[in-house]
Amino acid sequence: MNTLSAITFAPLLPLPWLAGLGTVALAVWALALVRGARGAWLRLVPLAVLLLALLNPRLVTEDRQSLPDIALVVVDDTASQAIGDRRAQTESALTQVQERLARQPDLEVRIERVAGGGGADEGSRLFTAMDRALADVPRRRLAGVIMITDGRVHDVPTDKGKELGAPVHALITGKRGERDRRLTLTRSPGYALVGKTATVGFKVDDAGGSGSAIVDIRVDGQVYVSGPFPVNRETSVDIPVRHAGTTVVELAAEAGPGELSLANNRAALGISGVRDRLKVLLISGEPHAGERTWRNLLKADPAVDLVHFTILRPPEKDDRTPIRELALITFPVRELFEEKLTDFDLVVFDRYRRRGVLASAYYQLLTDYVRKGGALLPAEPTGSLINQAVVPMVTDLGKRHPVTAALPGGGHWGSWMRQVAVTQQRGSTVLSGADGRPLLILDKVGEGRVAQLLSDTIWLWARGFEGGGPHDELLRRLAHWLMKEPELEEDSLAAEIKGDRLEVVRRSLAPAPAEVTVTRPDGTIVQAPLEDHADGRATVTMAVDQSGLWRVDDGDRTAIAAAGSLAPLENAELTATAHVLTPVAETTGGSVRFLSEGGVPDFRRVGPDRVATGRDWAGLVARGEHSVTGVREIPLAPALLLLALVLGGLLAAWRREGR
Repeated sequence: MNTLSAITFAPLLPLPWLAGLGTVALAVWALALVRGARGAWLRLVPLAVLLLALLNPRLVTEDRQSLPDIALVVVDDTASQAIGDRRAQTESALTQVQERLARQPDLEVRIERVAGGGGADEGSRLFTAMDRALADVPRRRLAGVIMITDGRVHDVPTDKGKELGAPVHALITGKRGERDRRLTLTRSPGYALVGKTATVGFKVDDAGGSGSAIVDIRVDGQVYVSGPFPVNRETSVDIPVRHAGTTVVELAAEAGPGELSLANNRAALGISGVRDRLKVLLISGEPHAGERTWRNLLKADPAVDLVHFTILRPPEKDDRTPIRELALITFPVRELFEEKLTDFDLVVFDRYRRRGVLASAYYQLLTDYVRKGGALLPAEPTGSLINQAVVPMVTDLGKRHPVTAALPGGGHWGSWMRQVAVTQQRGSTVLSGADGRPLLILDKVGEGRVAQLLSDTIWLWARGFEGGGPHDELLRRLAHWLMKEPELEEDSLAAEIKGDRLEVVRRSLAPAPAEVTVTRPDGTIVQAPLEDHADGRATVTMAVDQSGLWRVDDGDRTAIAAAGSLAPLENAELTATAHVLTPVAETTGGSVRFLSEGGVPDFRRVGPDRVATGRDWAGLVARGEHSVTGVREIPLAPALLLLALVLGGLLAAWRREGR
């Protein structure tokens, strides 16, 4: 507690008035003095006393409380600080800084730790944390800021030194001249057409290095390319986009000499697969009521280009009607099945019979088309025909298959009127009919797919017969399964980040395993138990607390999901540096020094305009701020005293003049 006294004036009249009155009084007194009036000097006394009374002098005493200066220590706890012994350097430096600052009088020390986020990665934001910590601190009390960091700060403003008004001292962890290899993406296509390729550009940066480095490139978790690529030079590679949805591309470069961390040797991106317009060939073996069901379904999809032919008259039927009266164009067999077959994504044979329209060679072309990845949906009646009402039933296997699982109506559907009896050789029966016989069979052949719908009366559902059924949903799923839409894969593993949760969905016709293996972005592995939903899906949800790539494995398949940035800013450059903070230190009069070269400096208190750094010391400004806790005022000219002086002066002047 300090006390300070001072004399102040509280004029009873405005100062201009007092100045005027004083001037008039002096003029009158001067005139009397010039004329030689007796007692002229004594007249000055009451005039001076009156002016003093009007000025109202007072003695003011203040009680002051000294305020300590504030020093802020910002500690970088982001991911790059975990490299090597930087974390140990940081904690040791923090302990020494606290001990040395504790010996400084009238100094309050605040500690602000800055950790990396698990969501969207924004790098090391030390100045944002500094502003937050100093939000309630007047700049006139700030002695200085000490930062313990590797120097990789991503929010350094250009004018922060001018605003701060106090020295910034940076203590750099790590070592000068570190080397680290990193892989960066130079070209990241956002989308590509399914069946085409997307060009990805990348560069392996290795300061001081030359030659090549082995880079592994994975597409959807599978190795696509692994080989040497030149360092310090941009390279590109064409990535195939085989399916709709996101194709995840991962790139990983081998460790370089003196490698600090492999965290920035990896990069990843997601390429959205977009389908071009789908081309579908629909061949109706004869006119019938159900062909419009297929046609309406396919025409309703704006992404589908439909080519539809109906064979109006088979070769064995001759009613002597001229060909030109039966069709507008001749059925282009050779063009469709020799030249254009591979242009179609889906071929549908609707109520088609083998009547000599297609030669045997064309069936071989269809077989090759399926094996190479095409889709064929034959509904050809073979064997005996069951002419009775058939209510489709979802089989136990069908309850787990995405084509038939959870169809609207829950199995309470109308009847179909016919079913072809077959002997099943292979494939999966997902719908059954009369006496449990197969009604819908799905199969994979080579790279392609085949479906057999063993009835031609599904159109009854569209007409609402006996309540109808989900004809549009069933046929839509069937067509999209044949065209390999990812959401209809019966054996798949998907992972997706939603908010701060990782959602894993495993779909399989077989019972799910007890758990899946999840690899977090930092490389740690955890086992996550699956919950089986009895519809082919097994799911698990877990919290996401890290930014980067999450890998999920069920033993057969791998799924990948990205949280935040696939190339985090924090991992972009990992070498320690003094260059980033040097401009701020120079502007504020602070310093930047490596802990490995001189350790923690001594701290001294300096005046506001003095140099705040030396070879082995760093300065903190001594502000000397205070707060006023009390004020007392004492009048220096009491009224009775002033009255006595005035009367005494007047009496003395009167007696002198009366002689």
